[in-house]
Amino acid sequence: MKFGEVKIEAIQGDITKQDDIEAIVNAANAQLQMGGGVAGAIHTAAGRELSEETKPLAPIRPGQAVITNGYNLPNKYIIHTLGPVYGFNQPEEKFLADCYKNSLVLAEDHHIESIAFPAISTGAFGYPFEQAMEIAFSTVHDFAKNAKSVKLIRFVLFSEKDFEQYKNKLNSLG
Repeated sequence: MKFGEVKIEAIQGDITKQDDIEAIVNAANAQLQMGGGVAGAIHTAAGRELSEETKPLAPIRPGQAVITNGYNLPNKYIIHTLGPVYGFNQPEEKFLADCYKNSLVLAEDHHIESIAFPAISTGAFGYPFEQAMEIAFSTVHDFAKNAKSVKLIRFVLFSEKDFEQYKNKLNSLG
């Protein structure tokens, strides 16, 4: 699906194996260290150097985004963002939208042409999947209207069920 000059797509897969993407987004914890879920997978795949680079950048606040090298990943960059814990970090809708927006702003600032997002805050942080998906699409769609460097935004969903929901949402927009 294209919005202006930006292609938006959804795939089922592993965010650490997006060989054709310049920057992947890490659904990080505040300390930017290895955790569970996406953060654990990214830190494991990137290698020990990632933890060394993230130490002085922490802590980050909900909605904030920071950028590091990709190290052992096939991606040049990792953009780390802290999603809101549902029912705890208020205003959670704004914080979640800021995760996507601030990640995309960093991508533009670094002249990144392709970026891949996981479904931020929908795992251990408990954000209801459909609400989070609506915020993700709304924010990305708004951003795409004025993007200069970014040409591809990919949502990478681990489960078949999550992928189907994103695919259906994308199809409904076109």
